[in-house]
Amino acid sequence: MNNTKWVSMWGNAVSIAEHRPESYAKNITLRYPVYAPFSGDAVRFTFDNYCGSEAVTISGATAAVSPADAATKMSPDCPIVPETLADITFEGASSVTIAAGERVVSDAVPLNVSAASTLCVSMYFSDFTLMQSAVMITGPLSRAFFSLGNQLSAAALPADETKTTSWFYFLSNIDILTSDKNRSIVCYGDSITAQAWPDELSLRLRDEGYSRTSVIRRAASGTRILRQYHCITYDSYGLKGKNRFAHEIPTAGADLVIIQQGINDIIHPVGTNVNQFRPMSDLPTAAELTDGLSWYIGEAHRMGLKVWLGTLLPICGWRTYAPFREKLRCEVNEWMRSAKEADGCIDFDLAVRDEENPSAFRDGFDSGDHLHPSKAAYRQMAYAVPEELLK
Repeated sequence: MNNTKWVSMWGNAVSIAEHRPESYAKNITLRYPVYAPFSGDAVRFTFDNYCGSEAVTISGATAAVSPADAATKMSPDCPIVPETLADITFEGASSVTIAAGERVVSDAVPLNVSAASTLCVSMYFSDFTLMQSAVMITGPLSRAFFSLGNQLSAAALPADETKTTSWFYFLSNIDILTSDKNRSIVCYGDSITAQAWPDELSLRLRDEGYSRTSVIRRAASGTRILRQYHCITYDSYGLKGKNRFAHEIPTAGADLVIIQQGINDIIHPVGTNVNQFRPMSDLPTAAELTDGLSWYIGEAHRMGLKVWLGTLLPICGWRTYAPFREKLRCEVNEWMRSAKEADGCIDFDLAVRDEENPSAFRDGFDSGDHLHPSKAAYRQMAYAVPEELLK
């Protein structure tokens, strides 16, 4: 086969799971069904403990093709085709310990994967494991399951011992050995990107016949460009840009990053009289925010990537909305639309805002919290990406 190039076919950021008393898990299997945008004959997996405060041991891991379509609702048993089951190994070993702040890449696993099929990755943790390095993502292609016990080779997960989850733990990337023509694009950002529009973009690629491009999501809810929290109340809002970007952006086969971030820098600060962890001194100026975006652009260009910026979405009606925040959002958007440092701008704001009231979402495009888009709006965002970026 003429598969000579490693390209990322699926990926996430790694952030910080919310601290809970039950943050340790034992005798548990995670299974993640992922969409394969193109074919290949080997895969390798990155497991990442970047945000963990102690080592974790993966007792075993497997990969298998699923008979299910990732683009439809996956049944709760998340089935696999047993004949395709393959062990994931690490320098030949079936288990691996990942130190705090580190990540590991598996051996290459021979496995025939077809375009538009579903690949299931399963991980088993036999002993108490701190489930801290994780990211919550949602969307039509983003589903996850966990089961009690060792279900690494189970053809179907047991219904009475399985639940769904939106948290993706440790698994941060899947590379596939594929055709040299294939490539990936990276979507970087916060909760807007951690939700549905990257999945909708993958589905648009499939539906419109763009068969050489994968969409890799590097996004974590609550994250800001310039700040991060250092308290367990809010540390699950993730890392600031300078602690994320270099870790997340290098991606096999990538030639482009789309950056849509900055709204949390604007809406989070409320004053210590309201919340001791969210001082108004955290509120940036427009110049500080655009300097942060310029830093992203410079770093990405040094990695050999083109950069397209995505404008910030409307926030009218959000609980911390105020005219000064709207003014700041608009100033940053205007800078993005004309920034010579970037290779282009995707005007997500224009795609979803109300024509009569540009500070608010168009009718039907507000999820209800006046910050996150609706399903229809996420699809609109995916179709706002210029065709030239998808070919």
